[in-house]
Amino acid sequence: MTTKHTIERLPFGSDDLRLPDELREPIRKHLAALRKQYLARNWGGRVGFGRRPALIVIDLALWWTDPRNRSQGSNVESVVKATRHLLDAARAAKIPIFFTTWDCDASIPPSPHDRKLKYDLKPADTRLFQLDPRLARRPGERIIAKRYASSFKGTNLHENLTALGVDTLIVAGVSTSHCIYATCRDATDSFRVIVPREAVGERCELMHEVNLLDIDIDLGDVLPLQRVLQYLNRFRKKKSVKSPDFLS
Repeated sequence: MTTKHTIERLPFGSDDLRLPDELREPIRKHLAALRKQYLARNWGGRVGFGRRPALIVIDLALWWTDPRNRSQGSNVESVVKATRHLLDAARAAKIPIFFTTWDCDASIPPSPHDRKLKYDLKPADTRLFQLDPRLARRPGERIIAKRYASSFKGTNLHENLTALGVDTLIVAGVSTSHCIYATCRDATDSFRVIVPREAVGERCELMHEVNLLDIDIDLGDVLPLQRVLQYLNRFRKKKSVKSPDFLS
């Protein structure tokens, strides 16, 4: 007799890094129970939306969006699609938009962390760190080349955001357990962090689930994509009456 597993697997990720079907339901139930326990301990308060948002799209370059790159790429079609919806709403609202990718510069001295993951790049591979063309980046939308997981470390992203008067950072892209988490960690003491659930992902199902819960408990608000889109829509309507100071 076979057991039917009713909990759907995530629409993104690498097949060899997914949870076994029989573990998916109990693990998700356990994570939901953990969340309740943390809430009972006064963790997981809501930061809410602010008045001056910006959107950052992390590492949706070909190196990560092409599943043929077995090292770091995976099937993140659903994440790209959700991010496109965010970009459409953000552009309509005329809020600041940032992208990140890897600073692929062979002249940069090696670090101990280089031993953890070997890129083994060939000269022609540098093109893979260009943004996925489906994002349709526009002039004025800044690309930040970074060397670390956090979009803030070693860059002037913080200065850019504060110069624009941003109080809310909407975070999308990959991967949840690395660059998304690290960016949220560095942002949380200066900005309201908002993570649209469907617009972040990664190759490993378990790492995604655990780190997304950690973000929601400790760093920012993990919300349904539709709720974030509604927020940006309202902001767009307000702007039709009077533009916020930071865009004037």
